[in-house]
Amino acid sequence: MLLGHLAKFSRQTTSQLFWRTPKISSLNARWFSDQKKIKVGIKMESKEALRARLTPLQYQVTQEAGTERPFTGAYDKHFDKGMYVCIVCKQELFSSNTKFDSGCGWPAFNDVLDKGKITLHKDTSIAGSNLLFLIAHPERIRTEVRCANCAAHMGHVFEDGPPPTRKRYCINSASIDFIAAPGADN
Repeated sequence: MLLGHLAKFSRQTTSQLFWRTPKISSLNARWFSDQKKIKVGIKMESKEALRARLTPLQYQVTQEAGTERPFTGAYDKHFDKGMYVCIVCKQELFSSNTKFDSGCGWPAFNDVLDKGKITLHKDTSIAGSNLLFLIAHPERIRTEVRCANCAAHMGHVFEDGPPPTRKRYCINSASIDFIAAPGADN
């Protein structure tokens, strides 16, 4: 009897075993896409194409939620007038008008251009697999910032920024690109 089950089990591929998705009704699909900010109909680049286009650091930060070392990014002490865009999809995210020097070693902004351009997620990765650490120190749960258009990891947001928002969007230079304002005397 056991051999019959093993034979049946071995004929199924790994994707058949672990990646089965339930059928979703159109109403549930709309709710799911609203909740998860899934972009339907937008063709995103393959991982291979992104690896070819981005630097290894840009890929590691945006696609694997990595972090560049502090004080090494191109935009940490960059204060020219213009717009900061997602390095992956070029969506405008931050204005130089909201950039400030927080001293943290990464570019910091006190606001995003539009709340719909980013998504926020709880990030417990700082504690690794130590659940007891998070229970004892709930303040260590960070809020991750991702591009709403392509889901690229940008950085984190903290509640210790300047007025009026009291927000500090701490963004990796490797996840953004700068577009100078037209006619700006940089």
